[in-house]
Amino acid sequence: MQNPTEMLHPDTPGFERAADILRSGALVAFPTETVYGLGADARNDRAVARIFEAKSRPHFNPLIVHLPSVDAAKKLVEWSDTANILASAFWPGPLTLVMPLRQGHGLSPLVTAGLSTLAIRLPTHPVAQALLAAFDGPIAAPSANPSGQISPTTAAHVSQGLTGLIDAILDGGACDVGLESTIVGLADTPTLLRPGGVPSEAIAQALGAPLADHDSDALTAPGQMASHYAPGAQVRLNATSRHDGEVLLGFGPTECDLNLSRAGDLVEAAANLFGHLHALDALGAGTIAVSPIPETGLGRAINDRLRRAAAPRG
Repeated sequence: MQNPTEMLHPDTPGFERAADILRSGALVAFPTETVYGLGADARNDRAVARIFEAKSRPHFNPLIVHLPSVDAAKKLVEWSDTANILASAFWPGPLTLVMPLRQGHGLSPLVTAGLSTLAIRLPTHPVAQALLAAFDGPIAAPSANPSGQISPTTAAHVSQGLTGLIDAILDGGACDVGLESTIVGLADTPTLLRPGGVPSEAIAQALGAPLADHDSDALTAPGQMASHYAPGAQVRLNATSRHDGEVLLGFGPTECDLNLSRAGDLVEAAANLFGHLHALDALGAGTIAVSPIPETGLGRAINDRLRRAAAPRG
């Protein structure tokens, strides 16, 4: 498909138009607090298949379903006391829970990639909430970018990667968090499946116990592929200087081409990460060197994305 992609405003006519597009089985990119998502009706097989087609995403990689409320979540998954603790503490917000599917859930099997669990979250972004209210149904939405490439944090990033391949973009400005959601598995012992916008330390504090680490090569949630979030340039990590032909993505008080946070603020760094990678990639350098990032708090999620961006590409 190479059709014009509509740009929609974040107002009542825009929300209604976006909801109508979703009901028709077509695709709408929309902002969340983390990154822009590429949304489809999670109950419609053909619509969900179009997500995979537009992104060139492997069908074995499951999707996150975005919902308007905990009540909506309870209709799709086997709820638990642990889920209640985490939902009360972090929803709506950048936390995804992976839980056993409930019988009669009505979702396309493509959403779960054939797994018996479902990844769900309640976004806090007002535009995402307005779209969910207007659509009144579950929206499956991975990041709105070609698979494996840098995640989009603005409507312009979405347009660069997917114009002509999707039906509409709901422009809600830049995303505040800038990193995908943290994913926690609740099918058994609470397990960190992907670090993200909620630090694992905060989740452990809410639960009163640390999260288990995911120790399997099997894909059990989105964002676990070894090579992911990659710019066109190669990525060199833990760089303390810039080599010839490189651009430097800095952190803290360092001379660089762009700085994630000169003050060393990990929240600011997370919000800037994908936008800065997009900007540096556009300069055409062969390699983006990246300053060391502390492996604490949101730094763990930042480093996870950077390691995947630097991984060998298939």
